[in-house]
Amino acid sequence: MNDLQESLTRSPQLFPYSMDPGGDNVSFVHLAKADYERASFLDPRILTPQTRAYSLPWAEIARAIDSAQLKERLGFIFHIGHVGSTLLSRLIGAHPCAFSLREPMLLRGFAQLKSGPRHAPAAWGGDAFEARLTRVLQLFSRTFEDRELAVVKATSFVSELSATLLSRASAPKAIMMYVSPESYIATILGGANSRQEARVLTPGRLQRLQQRIGCAAWHAEHLSEGETLALAWACEMSALAQAARSSAARLLQVDFDQFLINPSSLLEILRHFDIDATAAEVQTILEGPDMRRYSKAPEYAYDAALRLAVLKEARALHGAEIRCGLHWLERAAAQFEPVRAALALTASR
Repeated sequence: MNDLQESLTRSPQLFPYSMDPGGDNVSFVHLAKADYERASFLDPRILTPQTRAYSLPWAEIARAIDSAQLKERLGFIFHIGHVGSTLLSRLIGAHPCAFSLREPMLLRGFAQLKSGPRHAPAAWGGDAFEARLTRVLQLFSRTFEDRELAVVKATSFVSELSATLLSRASAPKAIMMYVSPESYIATILGGANSRQEARVLTPGRLQRLQQRIGCAAWHAEHLSEGETLALAWACEMSALAQAARSSAARLLQVDFDQFLINPSSLLEILRHFDIDATAAEVQTILEGPDMRRYSKAPEYAYDAALRLAVLKEARALHGAEIRCGLHWLERAAAQFEPVRAALALTASR
């Protein structure tokens, strides 16, 4: 094994950043533990002019992993977006037995290939997708200390892969984060940036949901803003409902609104991941800065009270659109089982 391979398997300092399916290789970047702790997203936002990068072919990566006998051992946070998953990831990562990875870009690539396999190159045929996914999960399982468990917070649309990830032989555990449809729609309407993001994501969400229900039931241009946000909720929640059907025993549901009312439930969340946390450790974590910062941009103050104020204003300004979205969701649930299952999942809490 050469020095680069040894560095690759010894610790997470060489992070698998992105892949080139056509060239059948992966790019790695150097990250210190502090870089992981700061990063809200393990995507282009972590790059600086000083970032050192290396590209390795999948075959060489596989040999290094096999030689080091890396194990697959990690947990996941799946979510529907804008439901506190970044905050929860930071709180989990504040425990000394957890190592948080937030939205690795490489996992997004696998989700996109899973949803559109026709775009995969010939080298990814047969068992190649599974083999490469296994290598990536083994790399994500590396931690700086033996006592740590890597907990990967996925991007929302990676929920399309959640059933696949939870069915693996390593039997990973996961958190599933969401809010009610009404709270979700109000949350998005409460921020200009989140509304713009939702507009950009609507075509992909529409395609994924219609693929799940098996027909082209809607056209984006005929939907109001509230209806497109209800569709977004249905798309992401129905993906999680599929995973819940097959792996319910290893999924812990977390309604973010309820978590904010009772943040000490962090103890249950940590123990779900078999992290031997204590109530005193959880109290210390909750008294730290994370509960008072905007988790995606910690330089800004943000807390539960400010979130409630934003929601109250959004409900006052956009009540008609929120009701429009909820009515759309009721009609969609009456027609299509995946949407009905998504609603039933949240109603069961």
